[in-house]
Amino acid sequence: HVQLVESGGGSVQTGGSLRLSCMYSGRTGSMRSMAWFRQAPGEAREAVAAKYIGAASTWPGNSVKGRVTLSQDKAKRTLFLNMNNLKPGDTAKYYCAATDSFAPLDRLLSAPSYEYWGHGTQVTVS
Repeated sequence: HVQLVESGGGSVQTGGSLRLSCMYSGRTGSMRSMAWFRQAPGEAREAVAAKYIGAASTWPGNSVKGRVTLSQDKAKRTLFLNMNNLKPGDTAKYYCAATDSFAPLDRLLSAPSYEYWGHGTQVTVS
C-alpha cells in the first residue's frame, strides 16, 4: 500500500500563489501516476492536475489550465503542486492521489482511477 500526506495549505490572497506538498511512503515503487484533486463544500471532487511517474508533463484540470504545474522530488519522496494567480474559486480541500494501475490519458484526471488518497489540506483564497 501507499500512504500519502498533504501539507502546505492555508490562507492565500487573491492573485497569490501556493505550493502544496504530498509526501508518499510505503510501496511507492509500483506507482504509475499521481494527481491532485480538490473539493469545495457542496461541490463534486474536481481534478487539479496529474502526471505519470517518470514523465515531466503536467496534465491540468480545465479550471486551472495555465496556472498549475506538478514537480516531484524523488529524494524527498514528495510531489509538489504549484499554482499561481489564485482566485476565491480555488478555495477547497486539496487531496493527493496515486495509483498502481496504468490510467490512459482520458482517465488520468478521473478520481476513480486512483486507489490511494491522502486526507487533504485546506486552501482558502480571499
